[in-house]
Amino acid sequence: MPAKIIDGKKIAEKILNSLKSKVKSLKQKPGLALVLVGNNPASEIYVNFKEKTCKDVGFYCERFNLDKNIGELDLLNLVNNLNQKTNIHGILVQLPLPKLIDKKLIVNSILPHKDVDGFTPLNLGNLVTENTILAPATARAVLHLIESTGIKIEGKNVVIVGRSNIVGKPTAMMLLEKNATVTICHSKTRNLAEHTKKADILVAAAGKPKLITKSMVKEGAVVIDVGINRVDGKIIGDVDFVNVKEVAGYITPVPGGVGPMTIAMLLENTLKAMELAQKFK
Repeated sequence: MPAKIIDGKKIAEKILNSLKSKVKSLKQKPGLALVLVGNNPASEIYVNFKEKTCKDVGFYCERFNLDKNIGELDLLNLVNNLNQKTNIHGILVQLPLPKLIDKKLIVNSILPHKDVDGFTPLNLGNLVTENTILAPATARAVLHLIESTGIKIEGKNVVIVGRSNIVGKPTAMMLLEKNATVTICHSKTRNLAEHTKKADILVAAAGKPKLITKSMVKEGAVVIDVGINRVDGKIIGDVDFVNVKEVAGYITPVPGGVGPMTIAMLLENTLKAMELAQKFK
């Protein structure tokens, strides 16, 4: 029996509609700053969608399109100015940045309570110690999509393919907090299929198109595909969707799965950031 499709777009729409209703009753609107450096086509698409969704929900949004040759100090000064602005509650610097700019330096310059991406050392550290303030939006999206199936996470074997600070590691921490048994695999893992075949829940976040094949998936497993790969003009995931859906119990499509949910989680984080700012006035 083919897998049930986890419709991330539909789930995200419900969350965004809820946010829209909440924002209507607020005197101050949550404010998000979007910083785009250079003209990476994929980054432009992502930022355009974030900006549109932000405005559709009723958030305040400022966008900064910067030249790819901007100096590191100039970018730091912009982030610092945004840190001080009371009408900006969340700051998102779109990655990747040009090679001459130190990504860690820029990300770490964002105040933790405005770090709606959840990438600063303090926010990642809080996640590890189960004292979460703002968790990475994509990791939150993955967790939400798993929970949408109604599957009980506690006690399940989870395999995450990918160990990035953006997805793999924070997702592992959040699932550990839900009492799952988590294995993280990566490019140096031997016999990857031996691990993935044991997963009740499989999260693919390696950035390799169709890495996960049908023979690597346990029958009835929940499969969350975080991958976004451009192949022959099409966007495909890390999972061979057409074939894997024949054995999985639940599966996310690409596009239409994790992507829309990540933006919904980003806006939830922005609202939370505003609430945090109001507490510390």
